[in-house]
Formats: sequence, C-alpha cells, structure tokens
Amino acid sequence: MTSGTKRVFYVTRLAHPIYEEVLSKRPDVRLDKLDETADDGVATAILAQAHAYQIGSARAEIAPGYRADKDFLKRTPNLLIVSTHAAGYDSVDVKACTDMGVLVMNQVGGNKEAVAEHVLGLLLCLTKRIVEADRRTRREPGIDRNVFMGHDAVGRTIGIVGLGNIGTRLAALSRALSMRVLACDPYLSEAEVTARGAEKVELPELMRRADYVSVNCPLTEETRGMIGAREFSLMQPHAYFITTARGHIHDEDALLDALRNEAIAGAGLDVWATEPPPLDHPLLQLDNVIVTPHTAGMTHEARVTIGRIAAEQLIDAFDGKRPPRMVNPQAWPHYARRFARAFGFQPAEPVG
Repeated sequence: MTSGTKRVFYVTRLAHPIYEEVLSKRPDVRLDKLDETADDGVATAILAQAHAYQIGSARAEIAPGYRADKDFLKRTPNLLIVSTHAAGYDSVDVKACTDMGVLVMNQVGGNKEAVAEHVLGLLLCLTKRIVEADRRTRREPGIDRNVFMGHDAVGRTIGIVGLGNIGTRLAALSRALSMRVLACDPYLSEAEVTARGAEKVELPELMRRADYVSVNCPLTEETRGMIGAREFSLMQPHAYFITTARGHIHDEDALLDALRNEAIAGAGLDVWATEPPPLDHPLLQLDNVIVTPHTAGMTHEARVTIGRIAAEQLIDAFDGKRPPRMVNPQAWPHYARRFARAFGFQPAEPVG
C-alpha cells in the first residue's frame, strides 16, 4: 500500500528548530512530536504510521521505551529510517534495524569543529593546570602560584584514537600548535592516515608515546572496553587522557587507579558510563580531572549544522536518493524493497 505522505516523529526535543523549518518546506512530509509520557493510544498511533524516527544520539538520554531496539521496532511496522541527532548511534540497535530493513543514518561531521575544539580546550586546561588553579584560588588565600606551574603544549605529541571527521579536525588543530600527531584507526590505511596529517600506529604504541591521548571513535562492540588497565599502564606519568567519545570505551575504575597511583598526570572527561555521573563518583573528587557533562558537541553552531543536515539527508532519502551518512549500508536491499512498497517507486542504488 503506497502513500504520498512521509511521516516523521521525534521524542521530546530536536537538536535545533531548523530541522522543523527545513521539513516544513515539504508539504508531503509530516512531523510529529511525541512526549515520553504520552498516552499509550497517542503513542501507538504515531509509531504505527511512522516512516522515520529522528532520535537522540546518546542512549542515556532516551527513555527505554523509545530506544531503537528490537522491541521498539515491533511497534513501528512501517518504519524505514532511524536518523540520529549527531555522529553517535548507541541509542540504536544497528543489527536489529538491519535485520528489519531499517536504514540507520547519523550526522557524522556535523559537530566536528565543536568536539575538536573541546578536546583542545581540555588539553590546554590540563597542561596549563587552569582549572586546578581556579579552584584553589577561589577557596584558599595566599596561593603560591609556583605550585601550578604547567607545561607548553607546543612540540608535544598527541595520540588520537579514531581519525574520522573529529579526529582529523583535531589533528589539524594540534598541528597548528606544532604538535606531533599519532593516530590509531584500523579502518584507514597508512596512506590515508598520512593524508589526514598523522602517523599511523597501533594502540599500544600510541599509549606509550603520546603526551595526550584523545579518544574520538564511536562506541561499538569492537571499541567497548578497549582502554583498560593494560592500556593505562602503558602511558607516561606526565601524560593526560582525554575522551569526548562515549562512556564504556574506557574502564573508569582502571582510569581511577591510574590517577590515584600517579601513573598518569590527569584526565579530561566529557563522557561517562552513567550520564550524568553521580555527584559521589570518585573521579569527580580528583583535582587533576576536568569534567564536562557530555557537552563537547553542543555549541550553537553545531546544533544548527546538525539540525540542517539531518533534515536535508532525510528529505534526500524520501526522494529516493542515497543518503550520504548511512551507518548500515548493508540494509539497503531490504530497505529498498520496503521503501518501494511504501511510496510506489524504487530508491536509487547506493554507489560503492
């Protein structure tokens, strides 16, 4: 059964109002807002008719009943597309979507400037001991400024785990400080890493050589728990660990041990196993740890960009074009058949 109207919904909030502005220019697209506490009847009606779901990227922010998992997909028989707010997609069960012929799209690259600058900000605050000095100056009189002597970042080495859009931008910013850039990314060849301004190394070598380790890869089954006690033990005592990726990629207990034992100098953490972290989290008690509540990608400019490209990519998909940011291109054949049944025409075959 075909229909001319494309039904899209989101839960509670969008990344930016520009998403709705872009979609509103298309009379054949209907956008519904669904509250997490919506009446079952209202929710069921919207879910049953939906063709696309615009979902938050961080799993912790999504109510369990609205994460795009196997159980959720049973409630959305006409769903063709799950589109995340940003680059991350841990709110989505990609395998379940693939099995059901549901295309998963993200907005990779949309917040690369915001996240890369955030990493650089954490790096500089750590190495200059800015936050430590600020905290002590506010609560103690007669501060000895020599206690907070830091280091120059110029000429030091940064190790980037994951050299995608964010990692590549971070490499460029780091080179502007005359830093040496190492990168670990199993999906890129040595030539590709070189072209992005870094030296390709394996993870153990990166952990050993870097003065700053920055994690910028997605959370997947491959990366979950990737950085633990063994990896932290390889780091130099003066080195800093920074992550703006996802919680669960690094082991928080192992990081705590490394910091308490002075095996590393400090950490800058934007992501957590539980978000936001509880106030009694032991990592929050350490002065050489700078924390933010998963805000690295949240700038006004990034939200505009993400909202716009998410809407534009969805419209492209509805028009039968190949979306540029597919997470599961292997779902295309099944998706294409379901798309044709829904809208009466065959989408273009993806290239490559």
